[in-house]
Amino acid sequence: MSLKQIFATRKILISILCVAIPALLFYSAAVLILTSSGFTIREILRDPAQQTGLSSFLGFVSNIGVWLWVSSAAICCFSLLTNHSRFRSASNELIVLLGLLSLLLAVDDFFLLHERYVYQKGIFLFYAIFALALLIRHYRKIIEIDGFTFLLAGLLLASSVHIDIYQRKIPLDYAHVQLIEEGCKFVGAAIWLFFVGQAASFPRSES
Repeated sequence: MSLKQIFATRKILISILCVAIPALLFYSAAVLILTSSGFTIREILRDPAQQTGLSSFLGFVSNIGVWLWVSSAAICCFSLLTNHSRFRSASNELIVLLGLLSLLLAVDDFFLLHERYVYQKGIFLFYAIFALALLIRHYRKIIEIDGFTFLLAGLLLASSVHIDIYQRKIPLDYAHVQLIEEGCKFVGAAIWLFFVGQAASFPRSES
C-alpha cells in the first residue's frame, strides 16, 4: 500500500510536469542566457562570497530584507493555492495584489533595479500608485484585517523612499543617512510581512 502511494501516477506527473521540468527549464535558460552574455559558469553558479573570498555576512541585512519580501510573496501564493473554492472572492484579489507588490519589491531589491536599471523616481511612483490603488480598492478589508499595521508599513517604506530621493539634501553624513533609510525599509518590510500573514489567515468572504 505504501509503495502505491509513493509511486501514484498522479503525484509523479504533478511533481515532474509542474515542478521538475519548469525548474530545469529555468536553470538551463538562465545558464544559457548568462553565458551568452559573457558570464562564466563559475560566476553564474557560485555565491558572490565564494567568488570573492569575502565574508558570507557581506550585505547581510540587505539579504534578509529580500527574504522578507520573498516570504510575503510566498505566503500569498500558498494562501491562494489552498483556497481553490474561493479564488474569485474580493479577499483573494487582495491577496493577489499583496503578493504581486511583494514580489516586485523582492525583485527590485535583489537586482537593484531602481538603483541601476530603471529610472528611480519612475519606479517609486509606480509603487506609490500601486499601493494607493490597492488601499482604495480594498480599504474596508484592510481596516478590518489590521489598518494600523498596513499604515505603519506604508509610512516606513515611504520614509525610506523619501530619504533615498532627497539624501543629498539631508544635513547628515552619508553613512548615517543610509543607516536611517535602510532601517526604515527593513522595519517596514518586516511589518509588511506581518500584515500579509494576517491577511492570508483572515477569514475569506465570498463577495
